[in-house]
Amino acid sequence: MLDAICTLDKSQDEPYSVFKFQKLSSDEIEEYRQFLLCPVCRQKAFYRKASKDGKAACFGSRYHKFDCSEFKPSQAKFREEQDALEVNQQLVDSDALVIDFSKPATVKTAEDNQKSKSKAPSSKSKPYEKLACDGGKAVSSELSEGRAVIPEKRIATQGLEKLLNSLLRGSDLADSELWVYTDEKYRWRAKNLFVNFADAEPTENGAPRMYWGTISHSDKSMTWLNPADCQDVGIPIDEFQKALFHQFAIEERRDIEGAGVIMFGKCFWNKAKTRKIIQLWGKDTKRMFISKSED
Repeated sequence: MLDAICTLDKSQDEPYSVFKFQKLSSDEIEEYRQFLLCPVCRQKAFYRKASKDGKAACFGSRYHKFDCSEFKPSQAKFREEQDALEVNQQLVDSDALVIDFSKPATVKTAEDNQKSKSKAPSSKSKPYEKLACDGGKAVSSELSEGRAVIPEKRIATQGLEKLLNSLLRGSDLADSELWVYTDEKYRWRAKNLFVNFADAEPTENGAPRMYWGTISHSDKSMTWLNPADCQDVGIPIDEFQKALFHQFAIEERRDIEGAGVIMFGKCFWNKAKTRKIIQLWGKDTKRMFISKSED
């Protein structure tokens, strides 16, 4: 995508070619990139600077409408659409869904390449414990000999990659009433669990959520991720940056620009209450998935 419009000035759209945009000052780029839209379908867009290996700077979007002339189907986009269809079907066919944080990605990451010969974890589901959690509040589930009464054949299992792809492609997951288990003890209504970064708000007692969306850019040291479409939300990754970047083969800032992200974490205010922080739960990188943009 060679052109984008900037909506920073709400009274008018400012058109930019990628050539004009990359000539802006560093401060202007950091500010303007949060307000970019596709010039055709007006869906949120991102800017990626030129890479070290010679790839040109460009605009892109993970949210193009299907009839947009800027939308260029690729294998990755086709896979995302299929994942959205699969997850939607699971919403119809299942009584509950289990998030398998250890499920390997379809597209091999650096970590997967080293473990390609390892046996994939079993996706077989099992009944769940006595107490469950909906929106952070403990609730009792139906019991049979101390275990939840959900027929095993009706429990779906899904990994973070397909959940993220389905959300990016507009599946019904974020609005569903389906019970979703984040472990053997806690469950949530999907509509209360999945929260877009732009809608993130600090929760009572720091109750976790599955936050998702796209990343606009990182800071220069790549220790903070800045979600697209919101200027008051930040994701600190400095304490596990090395492991995370190795897992998803991230080497430079360009690799994270426009990336899709889903993570299990908690949201809270910084001390000055000027910025909302989303912190990865337990700082466990298995609870986070990054899908790099192919634009």
